[in-house]
Amino acid sequence: MVVAEASGARRTVSIGNDSNAGRQGAGVGITARAARLTALLGIAALVAACGSSGGAADSAAPTASGPTTASRSPSSPSPSGPTTPASAPLRAGERFLDLTIPKAYEPVAPNGGKDEYRCFLLDPKLTADTFVTGVQVLPGRPAIVHHAIVFRVAPGDVPGAQAADVRDPGTGWTCFGDAGIQGRNGAQAVRSLDSAPWLAAWAPGGGESVFGAGTGVRLAVGSRLVLQVHYNLRAGATPDRSGLRLRLASGRLALRPLETMLLVAPVELPCPSGQSGPLCDRENAVLDLMHRFGPEAGTTVAGLQLLCDGTLGAVRAGPTQHCDRRVQQPIVVRAVAGHMHLLGRSIKVDLDPGTAKARTLLNRAVWDFDNQRATPLPRPVRVGPGDTLRVTCTHDAGLRRLVPELQSEQPRYVTWGEGTSDEMCLGIVIDTRS
Repeated sequence: MVVAEASGARRTVSIGNDSNAGRQGAGVGITARAARLTALLGIAALVAACGSSGGAADSAAPTASGPTTASRSPSSPSPSGPTTPASAPLRAGERFLDLTIPKAYEPVAPNGGKDEYRCFLLDPKLTADTFVTGVQVLPGRPAIVHHAIVFRVAPGDVPGAQAADVRDPGTGWTCFGDAGIQGRNGAQAVRSLDSAPWLAAWAPGGGESVFGAGTGVRLAVGSRLVLQVHYNLRAGATPDRSGLRLRLASGRLALRPLETMLLVAPVELPCPSGQSGPLCDRENAVLDLMHRFGPEAGTTVAGLQLLCDGTLGAVRAGPTQHCDRRVQQPIVVRAVAGHMHLLGRSIKVDLDPGTAKARTLLNRAVWDFDNQRATPLPRPVRVGPGDTLRVTCTHDAGLRRLVPELQSEQPRYVTWGEGTSDEMCLGIVIDTRS
């Protein structure tokens, strides 16, 4: 079911080169005032919220192997740890590296919620610059691991990650939204939408992502990785030791570096007709969101309105929302993915919509939460400066009565949020650049 879009066109904004940061006008650039407000509103919280990603080559995007039994005898993991899964054969010059959370962690949802986001710092102990050519997230407790994202941590940001780890008792640290590493300014947060520090992600149905031949993600010597795990605790908490399997190749190889661009749009989904309750009021719902995840959750909702509508008022509620972004530099799109939660109906990513050269890069007409893999494009698509990328999502509040995980939840106005009962509209574009 696809519901007609809410009336009113959204404003196009540009996020990219610094030289465009102060230009004004719909479809021209994000204004200096908007850039300042975005920083103040914590737009960084939505940059790395959740989703799935991968990489691609000139002729192919990442391939994903589904859940399988081990291709070699697994080591004897702890009850909370991952088993060694089957992986595609190594290509010439590649090697595997397995990393695991240092110590089992038993998640605890804060403030009476049912979700915790926890970040764990992993050290690949690189002695030279290295390309990552494939990634597999290994959930230790699939029953409670809702999804996981792997972030790159540049050598200069490692002290901030280590400080976050030290400040929070226990293994890892709480990190709603992004990896929770201090030291990034607002301009960096905005630019990171165009060049996100994502390395890969896992969601139900995901397997190994093997990047296409001739491509990889470069890690500088001294880099670390952050594994962010979203734990959903509706069925209770158990200790977890999730991990990663990295496919690595020498940094001396002439591989084309992969980048990740994030396309975000608001979620403004009212209670359906015939349902009522205190959380059907938008203000109450946002306050509840902030109670569960902190004030950053509310500022993210406001930041999305500013980013896509150019205003903090006049919210356009409705089941379908979209947001446009003007591309600032030449890219070659190789794969596209989308992310929503359990009320999702459909998601699309379009190039230059409404023009003679319009084309659809991703069309999940029937959203399947259990299959969030990146979709390789049959042929890479070149996108130039001035082209527009649009993400469009349709959600259905009526699904709350049908999805077992949500049937016990009270009716609510749904916005962008971190919890399973909240929603997202996120397009993920995997590309290479000149």
